[in-house]
Amino acid sequence: MFKNILVPTDGSELCRKAAQRAIELARSTGAIVTAFHVAPAYTFDVYEEYIPPGFERPADYDKRVEKVAQDHLGAIKKLAAEANVPSEAHYAKSDFPADAILQAAEKYGCDSIFMGSHGRSGVSRLLLGSQTQKVLAAATVPVVVIR
Repeated sequence: MFKNILVPTDGSELCRKAAQRAIELARSTGAIVTAFHVAPAYTFDVYEEYIPPGFERPADYDKRVEKVAQDHLGAIKKLAAEANVPSEAHYAKSDFPADAILQAAEKYGCDSIFMGSHGRSGVSRLLLGSQTQKVLAAATVPVVVIR
């Protein structure tokens, strides 16, 4: 059975549901839960002498990402602790969340992924794509999708 379950989170209620299901399985099998958050990579638009209003320095962005990541990851770690399930938490910055999730599964030795499907449909799915669908298509470990 599974020994290390990756749980990607964006802090949404659907991701929390996926985490709860992963924790239930981990508790019954003795697995650990690895919470993972992907933040957008730092980008900026500075044109020669013009610095746009609201410009954020890279160090400030990193601090903000750290805080948001710890908030999202902390919620999953708390659920795991309440269920007496060992957990760890990591985050990365990437403009390609599905790729970051797949890399995390490999890097942290995860043998399954539990994630929420945000249920986009129609034009928004076509334009934005589905990170869950991308993970499903490329994963080499089982992926459980919670709706």
